[in-house]
Amino acid sequence: MKTLEQLLTVGRYAGLGLVLACTANTGDKNNINDSGSESCVAWEQTFSRNDGNDYINSVQQTTDGGYVLAGFTNSSGSSGDGLLVKTDENGNKKWEQTFSRNDYNDFIYSVQQTIDGGYVLAGHTEFPYGEGMDDGWLVKTDTDGNKQWEQTFGFGGYSGDFIYSVQQTTDGGYVLAGDTENDGWLVKTDSDGNKQWEQTFGEREEDLIYSVQQTVDGGYVLAGDTQSSGAGRNDAWLIKTDTDGNKQWEQTFGGSENDSISSFQQTINGGYVLVGYTNSDNTNTDGWLVKTDADGNKQWEQTFGSNHLSSVVQASDGGYVLAGSTNSDGLLIKTDKNGNKQWEQTFGGSEDDLLSSLQQTTDGGYILAGYTTTSSYEVYGLLLKACDK
Repeated sequence: MKTLEQLLTVGRYAGLGLVLACTANTGDKNNINDSGSESCVAWEQTFSRNDGNDYINSVQQTTDGGYVLAGFTNSSGSSGDGLLVKTDENGNKKWEQTFSRNDYNDFIYSVQQTIDGGYVLAGHTEFPYGEGMDDGWLVKTDTDGNKQWEQTFGFGGYSGDFIYSVQQTTDGGYVLAGDTENDGWLVKTDSDGNKQWEQTFGEREEDLIYSVQQTVDGGYVLAGDTQSSGAGRNDAWLIKTDTDGNKQWEQTFGGSENDSISSFQQTINGGYVLVGYTNSDNTNTDGWLVKTDADGNKQWEQTFGSNHLSSVVQASDGGYVLAGSTNSDGLLIKTDKNGNKQWEQTFGGSEDDLLSSLQQTTDGGYILAGYTTTSSYEVYGLLLKACDK
């Protein structure tokens, strides 16, 4: 099983958009394993551009009821391009766009529909050997995915600068999170992508930020992992800042070994729920769910054996829905409000399948993103519809 950190390092993301909603089954369930009765699967679709692999890292429902998917494709040649795909409400592709700055790899990790109906994409772009390393990359498109502008961010030279998460802010600008030279990195821009300020977080070791959200007070919450502080080799890391990115507090979570947070959500009570993995018991790597109060103090945690969790949303009943992977299959778990598992489903065939992005949809279902691999080791996109009964 590939962890989030491995995927981010090598830039290998595949196209699996899992759309979850309540309708009758119209697809093949041969690759769906229900380990609980409180779930359903409606349909699935696969997609692929040409020879090569297409990877989807981020998925969101759009205002028209369809879905937008973003990631990376190497189907058009030896180098990789950023990829944006728009589908209708049934997962049928309406259009696609690719984005490239040079003849080297360009990756998209996060997408959000903007208030004007277009899309904002965040990732990184590589430079040719001898001309530097990587820059953070922000792209804005219109409603049809046509590029309106792009911006790059970095400290120049041979620093590695990566953006993994983007959100449009209440002032119409954007907040970006990632890492630069192994420090956590927060960037604020105006509505045209011009940098207004930036902040770094961390000390002497590797410290990474994977996710950012603006909070109701206008500040920001960041989640990732740190090697500079905490109890073990690698600890989960939660940071709260003010409106200018100045750190107000931070919390670490974990034991003596490796513990990491991939994603988080603010909960209806003002706290936070975090997902990732832990192997601090020195045995298996387990999926990990942590609930905190509004100040980041841990209230409870749960582990789920031999899994890696990549994304989380709070369900309408106060519980949580988690997405990730188990062994070589995609994984979906539903818990109650205290993190106790109510049911789970696995998705996939004989090769690697992984879920990495999750959002609740307007019909009460969920949309996820990840990838599926065929028996001939081709990476295909998959669109799957299912629901909570």
